[in-house]
Amino acid sequence: MAISKLDLPVGVLARSLDNPSHLADALAQRVAEALRAALDSHGQATLVVSGGRSPIAFFAALAQQQLAWSQVTVSLADERWVPLGHADSNESLVRAHLLQGRAAEARFVGLYQADASLEGAAQKAEAALAALPAIDVLVLGMGDDGHTASLFPGNPLLADALSQKCSRSCLPMQAPSLPHQRLSLTLPRLAAARTQLLAIQGPGKLATLTQALAGDDPLQLPIRAFLHAPLEIYWCP
Repeated sequence: MAISKLDLPVGVLARSLDNPSHLADALAQRVAEALRAALDSHGQATLVVSGGRSPIAFFAALAQQQLAWSQVTVSLADERWVPLGHADSNESLVRAHLLQGRAAEARFVGLYQADASLEGAAQKAEAALAALPAIDVLVLGMGDDGHTASLFPGNPLLADALSQKCSRSCLPMQAPSLPHQRLSLTLPRLAAARTQLLAIQGPGKLATLTQALAGDDPLQLPIRAFLHAPLEIYWCP
């Protein structure tokens, strides 16, 4: 099924690109446009991105955009509980591929915190996030299991993280079959973003998105919590 044939909720937009390179360029241009609008509106801009390997080309393309980077704050939707420099660190990925050249002038607010426990690290991350302005632009990804950020199906704290009444910005999370414990922003903090973008690649993830659109339980497929306006979806084969 082509993404143009999906039965999208009212106000949700979808754009199909030819290949990952075109998706990275189009997404970078859209994010830069939204950041410029925020800078024009209130003199600063906040960007929250997702980690993993898929966004690398997008990060590189965005770093080339002409922006007042010194007025931009960058943070993460989620993080593996590993220190900076670890091969699986999302912060390391962002620093290596996005915060380069002029984009290095941006302020970065990380989620990783050293502590004896994951809950203690989450509480420290919560304190760090208190200094993070309201999110202007959010860029999410999605796994084949329907998770987004580190909001994984089956996690004991998932219902809390997806509750609109959740009072915390960050909760400890555990990926079901992956080695590292996680820290993830919660739905209230993520869904308050002014511009919300979802980038996915390949027929497998399009099938997952199709399945998500056909139901309404976010505990089964957490991406469902975000499939409403003002979401914009970018997809390529």
